This record gives sequence, structure tokens and C-alpha cells, in this order.
Amino acid sequence: MKPNRALVIVLQILFGIALLVAWHFSANIKVGSATLKFFLSAPIDVFWRVVKLFSEGDIWGHMWITFQETVYAFLIGSFAGVICGFALARNALAAAVADPYLKAANALPRVVLAPIFMLWLGLGIWSKVALGFSLVFFIVFFNVFQGVREVPPTILANARMLGFNERQLFRHVYWPAALTWMFSSLHTSVGFALVGAVVGEYLGSAAGLGYLIHQAEGVLDTTGVFAGMAILTAFVLVIDAFVTLIERRLLIWQPQGAQTTT
Repeated sequence: MKPNRALVIVLQILFGIALLVAWHFSANIKVGSATLKFFLSAPIDVFWRVVKLFSEGDIWGHMWITFQETVYAFLIGSFAGVICGFALARNALAAAVADPYLKAANALPRVVLAPIFMLWLGLGIWSKVALGFSLVFFIVFFNVFQGVREVPPTILANARMLGFNERQLFRHVYWPAALTWMFSSLHTSVGFALVGAVVGEYLGSAAGLGYLIHQAEGVLDTTGVFAGMAILTAFVLVIDAFVTLIERRLLIWQPQGAQTTT
């Protein structure tokens, strides 16, 4: 039975409040003559730091840079993943040839590529976009590839028997079959695109939310680090909500229970 929506929201809010209360009391635990606030900060301090960052106005420029890097990495990586996923799923020989290379590339920890991208593309936004692309591409690619390959042979046989050509098969069979898999991967990809942008900024940048967090860490400003993470969390939730909105528009033909959950 589907849980009551209002009850779920109330429990989610209570759980969030419980976490904040636990954080507050943990930060005030005394260790010798000091408290753990130096290591944990405190939720109220983080809140006022976020307010201060927004009231001063500089945060908007950093958010805009991180937003651009995230969106470019997400869009370019997702587009390339969808195209390559469809292309290889529909060509068994090319898929067999590319299989070991794709698995090897996917197994490589992409963070080690960040210095290479910075060497090639500089410290601007495109080295961060490249890092985000390398994270997003494989997630979308493998999901679309699997979604197309999972189309039941019976449906394909029936469609061909009805006279569907390749374009009609793509539009009425393969594309709808891959959409659910694709959107499931896009929710994950949003987070990874942001990870690519922030890690890139963290390793070498002059602006962005990752740069702000790195600056705060450099001076042992725990409150600044937590404030940066809080803004990042809100940031990715907004983008994910946008993806969910598009998903609901495009998957309107599906039963509600069959849509991906967030």
C-alpha cells in the first residue's frame, strides 16, 4: 500500500529536525576545556554563515560558475551517453569491439584525470566540464545501452511484422523502452556532474563553490565548509527537481508506479 503523502512529509521534517538537534548537542560536547564545535561547527552557525554569504552577494558569482560547469557537463555527457548507447546497442559487432575499452575506461578513477584536463584545458570552466563529462557519460551510456538491449524480442518481431521501419522502431519501440532507464541514470548523473565541477574547482580554480570550500578548509573554517556543503546540497536538489519535472512530462504515458522515484 502506498504510504500517505502527508505522513511521509511530516516524518521527513521530523527526521531532519532530529538530525539538526543531534548535531547541535554533539557540537557542544566538551572535550577538556573546549567543545567539538571546532570540528563540527553548529547548525545555527552554519545557517547564519549561509545568510551572510548571500547578503554579501559574492556567492552568486561562485554559484553561477558552478552551475554552468554542472549544466554543461550534464548536458554534453548525457547527450553523448544517449547517442553512443543507442548506436552500440543497435550494432552488436561495434558493441563487442568497444566492450573491453569501455569497461577499462569506466574502471579508471576519473579524479586522477583532473590534473590532465587542467593541463589541456586550463583552470577555466572547461577542465571542470571535462571531468564532469567523464563521470556522467558512462552512467547514461550503460543505462541507455541496457534499456535498448532489454526490449523484448516478441515486441520487436510484432512491430516488424506490422511493417515498422528502423525510424518507426526507434520512435515507437526503442526510445520509449530506453526512456525509463535514461531518466533513472539522469538523476544519478546530476549529482556526478556537480561532483566533477566541485572536485575540479577544489583541485585548481579561482572561483566556484568548490573553490570557496577549499578556501575555508585552508584556514580551518569548519563553519565555512559546512555552509558550502549546505549550499551545494540545495543546489543539486534544485537541479534534480528540474530533471524530475521533465521526466514526468516525458513519461506521462507510463503508469505512475512505473516511474523512477527520487
